[in-house]
Amino acid sequence: MEVQSRLLSSLSFDPGILIYLSLILLLVAFILVIVLFVRQNALLKKYRSFMRGRGGKSIEEVLKRRIDEIDKLKENDAYISKRLKSLEQSVVRSYQKCGIVKYDAFKEMGGKLSFAYALLNDENSGYIINSIHSREGCYTYIKEIIKGESFLPLSDEENEAFEIARQVGLAEDLKNEQ
Repeated sequence: MEVQSRLLSSLSFDPGILIYLSLILLLVAFILVIVLFVRQNALLKKYRSFMRGRGGKSIEEVLKRRIDEIDKLKENDAYISKRLKSLEQSVVRSYQKCGIVKYDAFKEMGGKLSFAYALLNDENSGYIINSIHSREGCYTYIKEIIKGESFLPLSDEENEAFEIARQVGLAEDLKNEQ
């Protein structure tokens, strides 16, 4: 008893060819499934190795440790910024510019034992110390400078020491601008 299909009998070629083509396509599909399965297993092994991390440590542990390190660095940065601001304020008030002029207060004395010493901060405030050496002794005087001005008259040597100290600050300012 032969059963024939009208569809297969209406074809102009042998229906067995369709069966062979179907088997070949099934075989190709089966091979592709095996290749994909092998690649998926290799990828899964790499993923597990990655998630385990180096030396058996999980990536979660590594990330947590790095985040903790970043938090410590942020705290350290805040501390350093606070200290830097404090130091900058201290530097403005500290005496950082100086100028000294040695001279003979009395022409009969040799050796330039007298001196005028200017000591200024960033705002050109500070002191000028004048030490006058004579045969009878040594006399020291101090004059206050407030924002670049003295309310007492300055001698030529004191004024020169003041200008030297001021120029030290100007030279550093010019260097910092470059």
